[in-house]
Amino acid sequence: MPESWSFRYPWRNAVPRNVEIKAPLGDLDPARAAVARLGARAAGTMEQVDRYYELADGRRLKLRTVPGRAAELISYRRPETSGVRVSEYEVTPVRDGDACIVPRSRPLVIVRKCRELHLIDNVRVHLDAVDGLGSYLELEAVIDPAHDEATCRRQVADITRALGIADESLIRASYAELLLEAGTCRR
Repeated sequence: MPESWSFRYPWRNAVPRNVEIKAPLGDLDPARAAVARLGARAAGTMEQVDRYYELADGRRLKLRTVPGRAAELISYRRPETSGVRVSEYEVTPVRDGDACIVPRSRPLVIVRKCRELHLIDNVRVHLDAVDGLGSYLELEAVIDPAHDEATCRRQVADITRALGIADESLIRASYAELLLEAGTCRR
């Protein structure tokens, strides 16, 4: 597993945060070429399966499995607004044997995707092909000691501008919400 896929930060006791966006793409090829022109480093392609669970307080938790890696429980808090937003997240590794029983309820929705990861400094560029939805871009600029929130917002704005993505095309919904809205989710 490349180090770049690890989202735990030993230098920080607080919950990790990033500045993020999501936008639909008609085709991944132009975006792939554009991020390469920006100097992005290709960090790999992976098949991900995310099982979303609803918690008692209404928040959602996802169990992510990737072949050849330990499963992860991922929780996040973010404003449900479109556009650029700050998200807090926690990633907890889970033994693969436990992945099928944690949590014990049936998933609300299952999202299957092929994710290409590209890195530009502290920005994770995800080019996603999502089953039942199509192609999407996600940017996650990690807030850290060298990159404050304002810097991360500028980075995200610069990359979206270079990719020709208009602010009005940014969406707030998770893939789970998009699948639930479309009625095409698989459990």
